[in-house]
Amino acid sequence: MPVNVPAATLDPTPLADPLRDLGVRSTRGGGEIRVWSANATSIELALISDKDPNWASETIPLTRDEHGVWSGVSPNLVAGTRYALRATGPKGPGHAFDPSLRLIDPYARGLARTPNGDWRCYVQDDAFDWAGSTKPAIPLDHTVLYEAHARGLSKLNPAVPEELRGTYAGLAHETAISYLKDLGVTTVQLLPVQQFVSEQRLIKQGLTNYWGYNTLNFFTPHAAYASREAQFGGTGAVLREFKGMVKLLHEAGLEVILDVVYNHTSEEGLGGPTTSLRGLDNASYYRQDAKGRYIDVTGCGNTVNFALPAAQRLVLDSLRYWANEVQIDGFRFDLAATLGRDANINFDRNHPLLEAIVTDPQLAGVKMIAEPWDVGMGGWQVGNFRDGWSEWNDDYRDRVRNFWLSDIAAARANGSAPIGIGQLASKLSGSAGVFTQERGPLASVNFVTAHDGFTLADLTAYNQKHNLGNGENNRDGTDNSHSFNYGVEGPSHDAVILAAREKAIRNLLGTLLLSAGLPMITAGDEFGRSQRGNNNAYCHDSELTWLPWEHEDWQDELLQVSQKLLRLRRENPALRPVRFGIFGETVPSATQMDWFNKEGASMSIEDWNSPQERTLQYLAASTPEFEEFNRILLIVHGLEAEETVCLPQHEGVTSYELLWNSADDSAASEVHAPRTSLTLAPASMQLFRAH
Repeated sequence: MPVNVPAATLDPTPLADPLRDLGVRSTRGGGEIRVWSANATSIELALISDKDPNWASETIPLTRDEHGVWSGVSPNLVAGTRYALRATGPKGPGHAFDPSLRLIDPYARGLARTPNGDWRCYVQDDAFDWAGSTKPAIPLDHTVLYEAHARGLSKLNPAVPEELRGTYAGLAHETAISYLKDLGVTTVQLLPVQQFVSEQRLIKQGLTNYWGYNTLNFFTPHAAYASREAQFGGTGAVLREFKGMVKLLHEAGLEVILDVVYNHTSEEGLGGPTTSLRGLDNASYYRQDAKGRYIDVTGCGNTVNFALPAAQRLVLDSLRYWANEVQIDGFRFDLAATLGRDANINFDRNHPLLEAIVTDPQLAGVKMIAEPWDVGMGGWQVGNFRDGWSEWNDDYRDRVRNFWLSDIAAARANGSAPIGIGQLASKLSGSAGVFTQERGPLASVNFVTAHDGFTLADLTAYNQKHNLGNGENNRDGTDNSHSFNYGVEGPSHDAVILAAREKAIRNLLGTLLLSAGLPMITAGDEFGRSQRGNNNAYCHDSELTWLPWEHEDWQDELLQVSQKLLRLRRENPALRPVRFGIFGETVPSATQMDWFNKEGASMSIEDWNSPQERTLQYLAASTPEFEEFNRILLIVHGLEAEETVCLPQHEGVTSYELLWNSADDSAASEVHAPRTSLTLAPASMQLFRAH
């Protein structure tokens, strides 16, 4: 079993830091490598021949210090040199040492594949001219996330040269940047781009891991997303293309956030490939019981043991590298609850790693977003991360879907909806019931869809998942999508059904972009992209998942709606509070909220809780610190019947100017006095600016 691991803080003074400078560093005597393993009895560095990837031209035994760090120096360990590690150690439960295997340095910044499919590290050439480019540093309340796939975004873009489609360079092509700027998003959140591989099961099925949640190494960009010229361009070429992408996006004022997968690795279960951590010290790096069986809280075969200081440090050093040397603006952490599990595998919101990520001086100003759950006991932790984190809010997702889709379906079937307006109102105003006063509404990452699940258009077209193409007999993917097909499963030519679906999409987008919190749009939802009912398209690298650049007329109209909603969000700070308001107080950068029913009277407890009450008027006034005063009125009507509302009377309000109507986006601007009666279209929203 593992030996006792020496305690280590995550950011000690350099001289006292036993885990300093892991990986390869340049020294006066050549390159020095430092590798951590508590249980190895010997580790050697193999420098690989340029001519034969299976031949070691030089081997250097590494020396262990009292903290489990193995190190060695070679004058030949310079940029471009390929290398690997070999580790020997005890046998028995928990251990997986095999000195015949050539292993990846966990801190390797360059990786190359051999003809037989193995991997070799190489010393990276990090040189790059940023030419004064800096991070946009967009305030969180102005941030709009756009979750996209680095390959899929440009693969079908006809304006991109064919050799650059589906690459980092293609993503940063002027037409792609122009599209993102015109849309009005601020921050591109990329699905995993750290070097990953497909799972063994997918390879046997002839499929591929398109999403990338199967990380091989935490420091190298995924080479297959680089152009062919970069892939064969020698040391540093792939990294330079990646940095060039970041530079161009930054120069356009766009941020880049990476979806990072630290919770598990591509080594899978014990029968999976041994490429790095398992071969170096399986008993320390992975969670397991006394018999050496993996304790898997990720559902991916293994779980990295973040009670281990060396594992914590591996993540922190990786984040520092991407944030500082590659100039990444933020990170979205896959299954972030796993990163906060202690030695007893219990979640601890004050876990040293979770705390270090948001307090480390070298990560100051970097946006940190948690997917706040995993599949282990006590794995759902929404609202339980500390200040400094934003979190994916799945409760927001489900409530918004229910209100506009499954509740409507239930009302059609049963004559009434099961739930009223109260729960949606709490989501519109920032989910104060989920996140503390200290953290505020920007702790909530609001989303209606993500890469995982139906697209926005498919939510309105499919009641059931259609995942047969995934090779799992339709067993994979959620069965609880809260969707509604409006009477026909899949595509329809019925004009009434199509109109209802399109309005539902507008309502979903409108709710997302007019809610307090941090909104995230899934790429393609802004114009109604479909995946033909597949709600788990992780294994399809094809036109099913790529972003289409040629649209039908209704899609172009929807794109214009998305652009308008994003503009309205920018222009109205009352929609973007930084803090929660406090009754009876004026809180800077909060929103003062008043709630009215359809008669224009203040909402009563009965109004909040009654399933029959599906109409709400939400009057929000900003309490500005940095922007002009602003007040908006949002009216939400969630029944498929017309409804008359009386515009509320409120001190300081003399008129309401119509900005947007989800039932008729082409409607001319109208101005109404308080106490005016308006007719709302069935299942619709209207946004006004109050004067």
